Amino acid sequence: MTDESIVLMSDRRLLAIPVMECGEPLFDLRRVPELALDGRQADDAGAYARLRIGLVDRLLSAQEHLPGEHRLLIVEGYRPLTLQRHYFDRYAAELRDANPSWPEERVHVQAGRSLAPPEVAPHVCGAAVDLTLIDADGAELDMGTPVNAGPEESGGACYTHHPAVSSRPRANRRLLARAMSAAGFINYPTEWWHWSYGDRYWALTTGAPASIYGPLDWNGS
Repeated sequence: MTDESIVLMSDRRLLAIPVMECGEPLFDLRRVPELALDGRQADDAGAYARLRIGLVDRLLSAQEHLPGEHRLLIVEGYRPLTLQRHYFDRYAAELRDANPSWPEERVHVQAGRSLAPPEVAPHVCGAAVDLTLIDADGAELDMGTPVNAGPEESGGACYTHHPAVSSRPRANRRLLARAMSAAGFINYPTEWWHWSYGDRYWALTTGAPASIYGPLDWNGS
């Protein structure tokens, strides 16, 4: 799968999708003992552990589709707009510095492989979750790359269906994909760990007329 065959988060069509905000609140996953939560993206306010409440039920449903010895490990949910903007701008700057001949539009598009532009970012809506799989002992399964590995550092192996990924992590990615898809989530194909529901990317992918979750300005209270 190449960038040409993937709808990137930087695709201008996403901005044209209307948002019909349903008003669901964010819910703290730390209150759901059935779901394992990882601390690598933890923040003082606990934003990383929050998702729209409708996604919580879907995660529990996805976990039920896994073999009994496996569980989901949640790495990050909601991401404040200021943090998303910081991540996107930093990555765009790295690409700009490494490729001084690129026009600004190409920098924007290429940055969208790994980070969503803030105005359409699913994490900012509380509608996306980064996650992986663990076994009965809590050890992470081999997924081919770490969560959040970028295209440059992973040689593209972060792409969900990258042909260079060996058989074991490929099988583990399929296991994750079956469970998450059965619960209604859609994957961002450049990041095997990123799944969303109800956001603009989900709407574009599924043909839904609108996003049901828009950006949230959650202040930690």
